[in-house]
Amino acid sequence: MSKIGKRPIPLPDGVKVTVTEDEIVVEGPHGKLVQRYEPQYVLIVVEDGEVRVERKGDRAVFRARHGLYRALIANMVHGVSQKWQKELEIHGLGYRARLEGKALVLELGYSHPIRYEPPAGVELEVPDQQKIVVRGIDKQLVGQVAADIRAFRPPEPYRATGIRYKGEEIVRKAGKLGVK
Repeated sequence: MSKIGKRPIPLPDGVKVTVTEDEIVVEGPHGKLVQRYEPQYVLIVVEDGEVRVERKGDRAVFRARHGLYRALIANMVHGVSQKWQKELEIHGLGYRARLEGKALVLELGYSHPIRYEPPAGVELEVPDQQKIVVRGIDKQLVGQVAADIRAFRPPEPYRATGIRYKGEEIVRKAGKLGVK
């Protein structure tokens, strides 16, 4: 039995889960998420303030979907009740970020500033010029937006400058030694 799949998902106050033929709808204080699922592999039961995912067979495809759908539902419940958050740090001389309306403007050592418009459902916050906070109810979308922003100037190993996730360790490389 899947260690992840067999754990029930507790529903916090204000979160409602509805299961139709092939969709799971999770509604909460921060919004609504919809996820399609494959009913031939799993059975999703909502009762007693929790959600359980049960598989309909024991072959590998059933076991794989069991843990997958349990994790997706748990991420949706967390997102609509608390929101997901990723923090980015900017390192480098003259590198900075600011918000203009909802758009993020990055100055990263290029000849021009980079303007990034976040997709719907994601909000950006810049507490200071060296930090960016990405928030939203969809875990996958929050992670993708953070990865897109990081890709504008990924951390480089020689000077450790660029945009990195908070707490990310950069393995430094030695530069040229200059010895003949």
